[in-house]
Amino acid sequence: MLGRVRREPPRRLRQLSLAADAPPAPRLVPGDRDVDEALEEVPLGGLGCTPRELQLLVRREPLAAPEQLESRPVRPLDAHPLILYARRVATILLCGVDLYFRGKLEGMLPAHRLVTTDSAHTPDMVIADIARVEPIEVAEAFPEVPILGYTNHTDTAGLRAAHAAGFDQVIAKSALVERCTELVDELVAT
Repeated sequence: MLGRVRREPPRRLRQLSLAADAPPAPRLVPGDRDVDEALEEVPLGGLGCTPRELQLLVRREPLAAPEQLESRPVRPLDAHPLILYARRVATILLCGVDLYFRGKLEGMLPAHRLVTTDSAHTPDMVIADIARVEPIEVAEAFPEVPILGYTNHTDTAGLRAAHAAGFDQVIAKSALVERCTELVDELVAT
């Protein structure tokens, strides 16, 4: 064979050359006693039994007695008074709401689904920025849906136009931030 032979890349993982091992992490000594110890059972705060909430989460079906054909029904998880669930998740359409304020609304209304006009979901409620949309167009587009309009407290013309258009609630933006959840819950319930 004349000339030099070029090295070829390995075709398989086993053909890779063995490299020196990486240095061990500080304070980690293989074979130290904390790694090789067996797990031990720890009691739950001296209760002697499992907590009620934990029993509800482990949905174990009770066995039927010998004279019963079927076991008794298991109580649903949301019927327990200590576990709170949102009664109803409302779909709220945002019209003209800027991205920054949408983030605030999502933080204030975590139990509801916020959508924009691109969504295919039918809204249960509409929140509209009066300064960025025409109130009469929003009211005509959603006649059967409760509408909450907001704008700056200095925009009196916009507040009047939203009232005239038939919005269910018209409020200043600062008041919406303070009372958002109660206003939404009130309008969704109607």
